[in-house]
Amino acid sequence: MNIYRTENDSLGNIEVPDKALYGAQTQRAINNFPISGLTIPTSFIQALALLKKSAAQANFELGLLDQKRATAIIESATLITSGKHLDQFPVDVFQTGSGTSTNMNMNEVLARLSGDMLAIPVDPNDHVNMGQSSNDVIPSTIHISAAMTLDNQLLPALAHLHKSILIKAAAVGDVIKTGRTHLMDAMPISLSQELSGWAAQVEQGIEGLESLRPRLHRLAQGATAVGTGINSHPDFASCFCAVLNKHTGLKFKPSDNYFASLASQDVAVALSGQLKVVAVSLMKIANDLRWMNSGPLGGLGEIELEALQPGSSIMPGKVNPVVPEAVAMVSAQVFGNDTTITVAGQSGSFELNVMLPVIAYNLLQSIEILANASRLLADKAISSFIVREGNLQHTLLRNPILVTALNPLIGYAKAAEIAKKAYQSGRSIVDVAAEETNLNRDELMRILDPSALTKGGIRT
Repeated sequence: MNIYRTENDSLGNIEVPDKALYGAQTQRAINNFPISGLTIPTSFIQALALLKKSAAQANFELGLLDQKRATAIIESATLITSGKHLDQFPVDVFQTGSGTSTNMNMNEVLARLSGDMLAIPVDPNDHVNMGQSSNDVIPSTIHISAAMTLDNQLLPALAHLHKSILIKAAAVGDVIKTGRTHLMDAMPISLSQELSGWAAQVEQGIEGLESLRPRLHRLAQGATAVGTGINSHPDFASCFCAVLNKHTGLKFKPSDNYFASLASQDVAVALSGQLKVVAVSLMKIANDLRWMNSGPLGGLGEIELEALQPGSSIMPGKVNPVVPEAVAMVSAQVFGNDTTITVAGQSGSFELNVMLPVIAYNLLQSIEILANASRLLADKAISSFIVREGNLQHTLLRNPILVTALNPLIGYAKAAEIAKKAYQSGRSIVDVAAEETNLNRDELMRILDPSALTKGGIRT
């Protein structure tokens, strides 16, 4: 049988599971929002605990919180940042728009843990939440958790993907293939040139994310309820950021304008937009890999991806491009998350945005799944694929578009005529051009050399 205890808050008494570390306000949220079963991400909860830890230290340094309670709150918060008691945060993502339920969930858990350490009361509002409001705590935690997850997960994963592409490009540098535009045969390109395009997309994604970090490091903490800083020490925000920076190694600082930091989530929207750019790049790379791997007989068959699992429950021997498919689905999820964040970002009414929890959930999910997908793409697809050079050469030598290199010598119209004849007869461009022009075979072989054509310029 479940055993309950009676807790109370400003609304009266409520029954709470006896083993729960949280109290009345958390239980009310559990009762009020049985919506999705989705809870706030672990990275957010741990960042919120870090915020409370830093706030307690700042309030102690400012002479507002006694040493015993400050130390106990700091030690309790450290337990949560280290991964303990994470099951004590069951509030649904779809809750009050300010995230008050999640803030109070943390306040109650830390108050209970701290009180048990000291054997004296630690109040969730008066002590743990000292100088704070949900209205500045939750926006600050969105920034802190996103900044830390970017720093620890996504940016390193993208750097790994970028390096993996460059290593593979160097390894296949001499391989020439038929380029494609509109999915149709085009002029030759080296495989390393094609991969360099992927690498540049990833690099630009990294640059875009890096450019947002200074804005992400500006925190709402110190704004309290409406941006005026009521009930917060004038030096709290700067002291808090100094403590937080020691813990994280990042460069957080108080917001330039608290009213904007509470009423809007423009930085989260901008970050989500940049995450969408990264997702677009990953989907492009994933789809290129799928096309190049298609076959093995009825498709392009340019590369062979690592065989990771059987591809069909009915067709023996079938192997599918499962990693690029998974990466494409991650990208689709990020696109959807961005739409949610965009709608939520414009939901600031006067002094407060009221869709903060869903912004936090979707933003952190996008960061985390993009990080995981990037590493998977690097290690299980790009680094390990095999080039099927025979197939590439077969297609390349029969490519009628090679005739483009003859344009400066014989004109576009004549070149088009030769290309059409070569395609219809199934013969090589060199053979047909030797018959249709005054150029000898040696000249044609030199001018139409696929490797030379990848270097650009005018062939004469």
